[in-house]
Amino acid sequence: MTHGIARAAARGVTEGMVSQNDNVPPRFFDSALLERRRQRARALGAETFLLDRVAGDMTDRLGAVLRTFSQAADLGSPTDAVASALALLAKTIERVALPQNDSDGLPLAPASFDLAVSALALQFVNDLPGTLAQIRRALKPDGLFLAALVGGDTLTELRQSFAAAETEIEGGLSPRVAPMIEVRDAGSLLQRAGFALPVTDVDRIVVRYDNAFALMRDLRRMGATNVLNERRRMPLRRATLLRMAQIYSERFADADGRIRATFDIVWMSGWAPHESQPKPLKPGSGKMSLEEAVKGKSKS
Repeated sequence: MTHGIARAAARGVTEGMVSQNDNVPPRFFDSALLERRRQRARALGAETFLLDRVAGDMTDRLGAVLRTFSQAADLGSPTDAVASALALLAKTIERVALPQNDSDGLPLAPASFDLAVSALALQFVNDLPGTLAQIRRALKPDGLFLAALVGGDTLTELRQSFAAAETEIEGGLSPRVAPMIEVRDAGSLLQRAGFALPVTDVDRIVVRYDNAFALMRDLRRMGATNVLNERRRMPLRRATLLRMAQIYSERFADADGRIRATFDIVWMSGWAPHESQPKPLKPGSGKMSLEEAVKGKSKS
């Protein structure tokens, strides 16, 4: 999928775009295929460096909260790395699988957890706004949600290289890379789902590889290859693949010949509303007008 198409698809997710036929969010991803790809990755010997880094960062972020959680839910994280990393921060941790069909809903009772986390899983949810609303309902008042999603400019080099190669060799483009959530959209989604005190940021990770084929091998071992419903079903042409690798090397190689691959990890956090949380001031409650403040500053 080209960069522009990916952003358009992401806007559809964040704006709650619905199908004209059945008034449900569009299904970008083949969830059953995603699970098969993850099973294949485990059989190949899963590559987990991104997930391991996210698990460590999640532990650091939660450690700064200075709070012990009694009941935590790990939502869809592909391995037990997150649950293991959080063992000292939560008394009990329940691993919860994300349903393959979004309409099934999350298997979470209302107000049943005081912590919900997810690592590199929610980017494959078709109805992200609806899923976030379900997570917020599953949290107890003043419960915390913290998630890391692949988003932003992740694999921008691969996207650009494939787009150029397909345009040159095949005269057109096919969807290859999933829509990516932007950090600015993540905050809006948290607010829309009813979270208080939403915070978002992005962690950029640049990984270097010998060539594009080494990167693609790692993506297979991450279970992160193409699972878009609109993907082309025909096998990739060898000429297109070779040209993609050549373009990648020409455009995105360092002086030593190794290529760069960007991974943007979008972090989202928010709290289930509670009366103890800070509240914004009511309009008109300030003691000084903006005009008075400006005049006072100009005199000093």
